[in-house]
Amino acid sequence: MALKNIIGIDHAVVMVKDLDKAAENYKRLGFTVSPRGTHSAHMGSGNYTIMFDPDYMELLGVLTPTEHNAPARTYLEENGEGIERIAFTAVDSAEGAEEIRARGYPPIGPTDFERPVTMPDGTISAAKFRTFQWPTAEAPGGVRMFACQHKTRETVWIPELMKHANGAKRLKQVLIITPEPADDAAQLASMIDREAMVEPDGVIAVPSGGDRADFIFLTKTQLGTRYPDVPLAGLPERGGAGLVIAADLAAAEKALGAVGVKSAGHVVVPPAEGNGTILVFEKG
Repeated sequence: MALKNIIGIDHAVVMVKDLDKAAENYKRLGFTVSPRGTHSAHMGSGNYTIMFDPDYMELLGVLTPTEHNAPARTYLEENGEGIERIAFTAVDSAEGAEEIRARGYPPIGPTDFERPVTMPDGTISAAKFRTFQWPTAEAPGGVRMFACQHKTRETVWIPELMKHANGAKRLKQVLIITPEPADDAAQLASMIDREAMVEPDGVIAVPSGGDRADFIFLTKTQLGTRYPDVPLAGLPERGGAGLVIAADLAAAEKALGAVGVKSAGHVVVPPAEGNGTILVFEKG
């Protein structure tokens, strides 16, 4: 029985050391980046979002060290920048938390929070969320998992923010590198009640649910085989490696210029140019 209150991947969180510099970098890569958001004093973090349909990316940075963001700071110290966690869309976070509890995963939360949002007309509104997390120790491939219920979708999915010069449209895959792809894929499959599948080249895929992006577990060698000629410097041996993004390839190639590497029919941003994240633009 699949989880009833989780639809699939909602957004990917890219942990960065300098939030404003990371945002400027992603603008140079042809993404439309939201105005900066600031979380509560308890959370001590800030973010920029890069909105697609039906999902998005989040650039997350620590503004003030707090107990809440200690795991994120530890991640940066040990791994450097990169995909630190993945959010699922929660239909109802309270019920979703009880669903995973019934499956043996004591949830953290649910927790309500909000952040101010500058709307296109200059007015200030609020983005409101209710989230819950799987236990911190349950991090397949070193990537933490949580679920996010959007109470105010209209202040997050703003049409003006969803058009990108690089032609990006939506997430297709989350790439997680690990020396033990089968073990980490099996762990995630158990957490979200999905079936892991072996792809023709031996990597392991775990559907996240609905029409949302898949998780792909693979070794660093397998990643290099999938995307030859792309330098992988800056990636950990185990952790979130990158995102495959459906896009207009001609627009991506034009926007990325010399940064984009043509590889196996894709246009790829190496992790050194993507704040520790390989970005694979795929026709779609």
